[in-house]
Amino acid sequence: MKILFFLSMLIIFGSCQKRKWKKFEKNRDDSATLLNIDLDGSLQNPSFSPDGKSIVFTRFQKGYNKGNADLFIYNFETSEIKALVKDNGTNVNLPGSSWNAVTNMITFSSERSSHDEIYMISADGVSGDEIQITNRADKQSFEPSFSPDGEWVVFESHPIDVEKEGVITKYKLDGTSGYVEMSDPADNLKQPNWSPLGDKILYQKQDGDAWDIWIMNVDGSNKTKLTSNGESTDAVFSQDGNWIYYSSGGENIKQANIFKIPVNGGTPVQITNSKNYDGAPSVSPNGTKVAFEGYYKNPEKSKGTKLNIINL
Repeated sequence: MKILFFLSMLIIFGSCQKRKWKKFEKNRDDSATLLNIDLDGSLQNPSFSPDGKSIVFTRFQKGYNKGNADLFIYNFETSEIKALVKDNGTNVNLPGSSWNAVTNMITFSSERSSHDEIYMISADGVSGDEIQITNRADKQSFEPSFSPDGEWVVFESHPIDVEKEGVITKYKLDGTSGYVEMSDPADNLKQPNWSPLGDKILYQKQDGDAWDIWIMNVDGSNKTKLTSNGESTDAVFSQDGNWIYYSSGGENIKQANIFKIPVNGGTPVQITNSKNYDGAPSVSPNGTKVAFEGYYKNPEKSKGTKLNIINL
């Protein structure tokens, strides 16, 4: 009897989930569609391959930003799902410039020792082939992205077990540069993404409870604020370096949607149009598609987001 009850509960739960995701699709006033990726958990942080045929993404096993996390690659043409890094650790990639065209390497952060450090792995590799990049006893490292030539990574650095005091830091893979800090800990900067043109790094900055998108030169100079609504995060460049795509709320928006803004600032343009949460965008190399994570309400404390794609 207990087994039958358990099975019936699973069927009911599965039916409820399907109805909720149908609601997610009905809540849209755009052309975005769910990607058919048959994995449980929370699917997040899509990042396009250099040829645009695949994405790498993070799968949190127990819910949105919860539990151990793995890296997977999904191929659009074959629908193949490949487990790239799966080791019972917390392995997280950043949307945007995390898959390098020159080296075919993917960079990510991983908490496989006492704290998070930056790693990389070949897109053709298998779990166990990871190469550790950073190694500091007093600092933890998150959210890495590559320079377009594949010679540098930029990431956010924090003191051990400190959520704030985020410092944008870059490091040359051959070890000749040391750790180059490009911001003040008091500014608490996060999620740096290197421009495909190689000349700029964008990031998000906290001011009280507000988050906005900023940009700077690769030497840390000329820090410039681009958004001003206090609800903007998860910024990435378009491949031509002319636009920045990000997730943002607004006065008439129920949950965050995807927007873009010129790299030199200007009026934001709304890309997705839904009553759902749309976040963590990544732009295809040819500039025709945006992949992003989504949920039918606020994803915090949820079972997890799914991945979507929209034609521009």
